[in-house]
Amino acid sequence: MAHKTNPGFNVAIVGAGFGGLAVAIALKTKWGLDDFVIYERGADVGGTWRDNTYPGCASDVPIHFYSLSTDLKSDWTRSHGTQPEILEYMHKVTDKYGLHKHCRFHTSLDKAEWDAAANVWRIETRDVRTGETQVTRATAIVSAIGVLVVPKFPKLQGIESFKGEVFHSARWRHDVNLHGKRVGVLGNGSSAYVVLPFEPRKCATPLLRSQFIPIISKDPTVSVINFARTKMWFIPGPLIPYREFTKWIFAHIPLVQRIHRYVIAAQYELAYLAFKGKGNNFMGKYMTKTARDYTEKIAPQKYHHLIIPTYPLGCRRLVRDQGYLESLSRPNVRLTFDHIKHVESDGIVTETGEKVNVDVIIYGTGFVTDDYPLNLHGTRGTLKEYNDAHGGPTAYLGTTVPGFPNFFMMQGPNTTTGHTSVIFSEESQIPHILQLLAPVRSGALTSVVPTEVATDKYNDMLQERLDNSVWTQCASWYRTGARGRIFSTFPGPLVLLWWWLRKPRWDEFEVEGPGADAWRRRHGSWARKVRAVTFTLVAALGLLALVAYRKGMGVDELAGEAVRMWTTFWDWLGLGAGNSLVQGSAFRGVWDGLLGLLPQRAAVLSS
Repeated sequence: MAHKTNPGFNVAIVGAGFGGLAVAIALKTKWGLDDFVIYERGADVGGTWRDNTYPGCASDVPIHFYSLSTDLKSDWTRSHGTQPEILEYMHKVTDKYGLHKHCRFHTSLDKAEWDAAANVWRIETRDVRTGETQVTRATAIVSAIGVLVVPKFPKLQGIESFKGEVFHSARWRHDVNLHGKRVGVLGNGSSAYVVLPFEPRKCATPLLRSQFIPIISKDPTVSVINFARTKMWFIPGPLIPYREFTKWIFAHIPLVQRIHRYVIAAQYELAYLAFKGKGNNFMGKYMTKTARDYTEKIAPQKYHHLIIPTYPLGCRRLVRDQGYLESLSRPNVRLTFDHIKHVESDGIVTETGEKVNVDVIIYGTGFVTDDYPLNLHGTRGTLKEYNDAHGGPTAYLGTTVPGFPNFFMMQGPNTTTGHTSVIFSEESQIPHILQLLAPVRSGALTSVVPTEVATDKYNDMLQERLDNSVWTQCASWYRTGARGRIFSTFPGPLVLLWWWLRKPRWDEFEVEGPGADAWRRRHGSWARKVRAVTFTLVAALGLLALVAYRKGMGVDELAGEAVRMWTTFWDWLGLGAGNSLVQGSAFRGVWDGLLGLLPQRAAVLSS
């Protein structure tokens, strides 16, 4: 389809993970746009799936739902995709749509500043290898950097004196041979649990960081001690292989694979019911009992009091167990909740005074999630200043931010959940972004930005809904500073977010440009109310016509009733123009058109 396009319109996408690729695909396929750039710090596409290569890394959502709806893949090998397979899929998608030519790898977006005079973003980029900087401009910026970007390194006294190897699970050192080593794993979130039952250098979840423990401990010469601080809820998480016959069905029988995707989505959406309220509803109690029974069955009894949480299930992200609990029974694996006091050259000293000698320290401590790592300067200050003033990352519908025109976030604040696919969230945002950018692309507008009032009202509503959820019942990375404002999770099933995003409410945006006044008249709250009322009236007129048809009533009587109804509604709008609108041919034309739908009685009704 041909579109009128402002010749200077271009888009800068930050990040070449799933979100960035999905936006690029939409720009190409929906608009035929070729003038966009993807800035990526890494050497290739993939985002978190490129960087996280620890043993056991895989999706914690079934892969047929944790993939792009535009590019279904029939031959996934397992129910949950492993890191190598997911990364290969992303490479194929990139090749299919010719996105490599748009990518600027090894490039960091260090700063972006809104130029109000030119209505563009002034972007400063840097080659992370050479330090060379460059200044460019873009009509719009779409940030797709995600939240699993910056590894979190807790401050440990004396860590600089440690003589062994130290690394984060998100930056796994494959050059470090763990055979015969004593390994200290810090943290018991999703990634550490992976290190302890599959084959080395395979990868299982976003991201089951602690899942590497069962893998590395499979080697009996590796001694692992896991320093944990937080109890976590575990649920079964096997990677179930797809049979060849199933793959054939997905590939050759129309709609079966997409129906399979929808069934998975529905199942995971229903899980939200367990998180609604304070965890004391039927679904929450049922899932809690299931998780507790599973842990008590698999984990050694001596650890039950240490690892079974007292907070409601769902308050923290659930951990799909891929062998961690079972690995705790191995003689070369030990779990301790003693807090670390300091680190010495050859080991770790706990607050109880115990010294644990280790050769390698692995941080399985997650990511910094409450500090958005993008240096943006809008019309009223920086993005960090805005977030700090609001108690954490804040946005309108998780996508746009007041004071930052033509800026959009994929997987922004309060768009994710603890139970389902973030890709669905991102794909729900893309049509919303395109609708907002369409008038900018055409040249009718130069900028679009949400109002402060609408954003505050929306976030107040979110927090009110979040107050009645399990996420208030514990400290977690879903919250600013672990115990502050809940900035990550969406307080409902994601289909609700999709519904809210499906069509912009233009009266909640500030627009600038040559066609701004006409755009406000056409899309403002008054116009929306008129359209809603008009639709209601047409429906009412249709009902009256149906009554006339059923009862054989005269058209004059019913027409008079319709006129009174029309007048009442327009007077309610405060326009005082009801009578004039129904005088003449317009109203009679609508009425006659409705009667024309009833040909068998048309002669009677018009008599």
